[in-house]
Amino acid sequence: MSEIKLTINGIACAGQQGETILDVAKRHGIDIPTLCHDDSVAHYGACGVCVVEAENSPKLLRACSTLAADGMVIHTEGARAVQARKIALELLMSDHDGDCMGPCRLACPAGTDCQAYVKQVALGNTKEAVRIVKERLPLPACIGHVCPHPCETDCRRGLVEEPISIAMIKRYMSMDMLDKADKWRPERAPATGKRVGVIGGGPAGLTAAYYLALKGHDVTVSDFMPQMGGMLRYGIPEYRLPKAVVDAEVAEIAEAGVKLENNVAIGRDISFNNYVANFDAVVVAIGAWKSSPLGCAGEDNFEGVYGGIDFLRGVALGIPAAIGSRVAVVGGGNTAMDACRTAVRLGAEKVYIIYRRTQNEMPANSEEIEEAMEEGVEFKFLTNPAEILGENGHVTAVKLQVMELGEPDASGRRSPVPVEGKFETLEVDSVIAAIGQKVDAGGFEALELNRRGIIAAEESTFRTNIENVFAVGDATNRGADIAIAAIGEASKCADVVDSYLHGAVIPYRKPFVSKRSVTAENFKDREKLPRVRHANRPAEERKRDFLPVNAGFTTEEAMKEAARCLECGCHDYRDCALIRHANRYEIHPERFAGEKRLHDNEKKLVVIERDQGKCILCNLCVRVCDEVAKEGLLGLVGRGFGTVIKPEFRDSERVKVCATCKKCAEACPTGALKIIG
Repeated sequence: MSEIKLTINGIACAGQQGETILDVAKRHGIDIPTLCHDDSVAHYGACGVCVVEAENSPKLLRACSTLAADGMVIHTEGARAVQARKIALELLMSDHDGDCMGPCRLACPAGTDCQAYVKQVALGNTKEAVRIVKERLPLPACIGHVCPHPCETDCRRGLVEEPISIAMIKRYMSMDMLDKADKWRPERAPATGKRVGVIGGGPAGLTAAYYLALKGHDVTVSDFMPQMGGMLRYGIPEYRLPKAVVDAEVAEIAEAGVKLENNVAIGRDISFNNYVANFDAVVVAIGAWKSSPLGCAGEDNFEGVYGGIDFLRGVALGIPAAIGSRVAVVGGGNTAMDACRTAVRLGAEKVYIIYRRTQNEMPANSEEIEEAMEEGVEFKFLTNPAEILGENGHVTAVKLQVMELGEPDASGRRSPVPVEGKFETLEVDSVIAAIGQKVDAGGFEALELNRRGIIAAEESTFRTNIENVFAVGDATNRGADIAIAAIGEASKCADVVDSYLHGAVIPYRKPFVSKRSVTAENFKDREKLPRVRHANRPAEERKRDFLPVNAGFTTEEAMKEAARCLECGCHDYRDCALIRHANRYEIHPERFAGEKRLHDNEKKLVVIERDQGKCILCNLCVRVCDEVAKEGLLGLVGRGFGTVIKPEFRDSERVKVCATCKKCAEACPTGALKIIG
């Protein structure tokens, strides 16, 4: 063969006559996406994803089937080629009927691969399960104890009978590995020489620090409290999250290379500007440590009125407030549940929850509400503080406005409205306001705040008004949220900060994924398996101490519960060429939304399951079976929109061959073919 010379993306390339543009590009390290090409079979040019532009050519060329010619000047990412490529991908994805990820993972604010770690627990491999969860979450034992598990709300096992107990499985596997000598440990990238300061040692700050340290940066976390953990330590009671668990996971973060310094307050011990000057980048994760006021008369006039966060922090520090024997806690969220149940454990004889809506509207976890009721907390629904009453400078009662539900508000909940002239008075010794949290931005005056007094950070880059300062968690934009949400944001921020330290900020972009729409009808053939229940300690026993309410799953229970997983997400997601290319370009397949080809999974290939809904008709499996395996057992059946690929076994010997070959599944560019035996 004679040599030819061509230019691809400005790079001088040498090839041989008879080679395709794709062949030459690959040899020179130039990536041209393709779905229907495999070096083991003849050129085909079906998918249209590999199109490129050639100067002086009016039409686009398919790189996998167009022979390279001497003097060609090729552009693989020209505007016309990219547009055609995006349309091809959009058309393919508009007809793609498959889940890239399980709905549990999509519902997790941190994007943890719930399906993968649950499967590893089912197999008895907790070490691998912890490795998987720590790709996105460095505090799995802590979160396993306290997460309100939005993943379980979206779990499709609920369409069969009940969702998988994902949070309890995470708690089990993380606790199982926490003290083991051979537990999984991450590897750090080579040192970059860059220094990062993280202000705030709560879940957001520790997460950002952990992942930045693993990327090779020199990271220091500075926190104003005596110990690390933030709200995990100071805002969540011991009976829900033992401090020893927080200590153990903080120690793992330190072991990963993060320097930790406590009792450092910005504005008191060092100015913000001086702190920033010590680092190449700074992440502000100071949380929301101020309790929102009740906003009613008498609130500031008497002793015995406490903020929910302040109250819980005092208990964690060993200096609980003097709450007396009768306590009213105002609020309906998890902080309110923590406060009322803590008051019970401190010896209060009568504890009330004052909530302006009904139980159905309470944002707190249903388990927390039920357990509080079991422990004797009395719920005063449809009431709201109108005035705090007192004598001799101390609270004696709270006057309650009786409420009723009116029209739904912006969140969809029915708005509570006062019943005119209707009040009741509750005699109490203290009132705890647990209706929200605010940011204390003292010392951070250099940072721009939004109208709510919260640090303003750009949504996709987490950057503040100062170039090298980023902000995440409860202190930013939307304010206080659950811990796993702060962790998810911090994990994404770590990637952005890393890109900044390498010279160019790469914003976070939510990945495109394929999702299926399913109903209970899709799972009607599944055996109904009851959710494994963990046993709580009796209420009369547990309410007298701060020991854990339950011991969590045993190994047998965790494996049994994990085995209920339906494994909704695609087995081939990490290696799927279709989704990789879809995320290389910003595509919008909804433009071509319409009827999809829906098919049942086919298992006639003996050890291979074919999901026709994921098949893109690239014909690779057919060609591999014909040209490589030399069997010709697969073929296209039908015409037009309804075309599918089907097997035809001519005799039992061909079945045996198929059972040992598996070459078609190895060549498939999507998750349409799955090896099952």
